[in-house]
Amino acid sequence: MRYKIHKEGWPVIVLVFFLLLIIVVILNLISFKQTPIHFLLYLAGLVFYFFVVRFFRAPIRPVEPEENKIISGADGKVVVIEETFEPEYFRRKCKQVSVFMSPTNVHVNWFPASGQITYFRHIQGSYFIASKPKSSNENERTTIVLETSGNQELMFRQIAGTVARRIVCYAKENKTVRQGDEMGIIKFGSRFDFFLPLDADIKVKLGDKVVGCKTVIAELKPLQAKE
Repeated sequence: MRYKIHKEGWPVIVLVFFLLLIIVVILNLISFKQTPIHFLLYLAGLVFYFFVVRFFRAPIRPVEPEENKIISGADGKVVVIEETFEPEYFRRKCKQVSVFMSPTNVHVNWFPASGQITYFRHIQGSYFIASKPKSSNENERTTIVLETSGNQELMFRQIAGTVARRIVCYAKENKTVRQGDEMGIIKFGSRFDFFLPLDADIKVKLGDKVVGCKTVIAELKPLQAKE
C-alpha cells in the first residue's frame, strides 16, 4: 500500500524537527563531550520524531463507490453498536456505530458514502476519552449530514479525544462528495461516529478492527424496499 504525508502534518513535523534540533544544540552547549546519556537522548529523540511523522501518514486507497454500502471513514476499533436518540439534527432514533482511533492508527478520515452535504457544524466541547459514549455529544466534534442519491440522509461525526485537540474537516454545506473522498484528519487520538437508518444492516461487530475505505460498516435498504 502506498502512503504519503498528509498536508496538515507538515507544519507539526517541521516544528518538532527544529525543537529537537534546538534541544540537541543546548545539550551539546552544556556538555560537548559525547557520553552514553547523549546517545540515549539522541535515540529517544529519533524514536519520538519517527512516531510524529508516522502519525501523519495518509494511505492511498482507491474506492469504487457502491450506492447502498457504507464504508468505514476511519481506521480503528468498533466500540459502539446501538440504537440511540440523535438530538442535534435527526431528533429521532438511529443506529449508531462508533470507531475508536488509537494514537497508532491512521487518523485521516474519508467520506463513507457519496452524496450532497446538507448540514455541517463544528462544535467546541470537552476532551473526554473518545471511546466513552458521552464523547459523542460532549467532546469537540464536527457533524456532517449527507443526502445520498437514494434520498437517504446519513450522519457522520468526527470527535476529538483526550489527546486529540484539533479536528480538520473539508466538508461544506451543498458540496457534493464521492465515497472515499478525503473528509479530513483528527490530530492525535479520536473517534468516528456513524448515525444510520434503523433498518440499516450492520456488517461489523463490537471489537472488530476496521480499515478506512475498505471495511463495509453497513448496507442500506433502498427506500422503495421499505414500503
